[in-house]
Amino acid sequence: MKAYLDRSGCISCGMCADTCPKVFRMADDGIAEVYQEEVPPEAQNEALEAQENCPVSVITVKE
Repeated sequence: MKAYLDRSGCISCGMCADTCPKVFRMADDGIAEVYQEEVPPEAQNEALEAQENCPVSVITVKE
């Protein structure tokens, strides 16, 4: 399972980093980023939750 984030549409709310810190973090520029593209098995539910709850729908998690 891999995670992707369209940084150009991110509003920097931090929800993804709070929900799934093993995959997402806030970069130095204040915009969220994926730093672990390959989602670890133990973080898959959290990554999917981040995708579902992103207020601007810029997160994609897929096989």
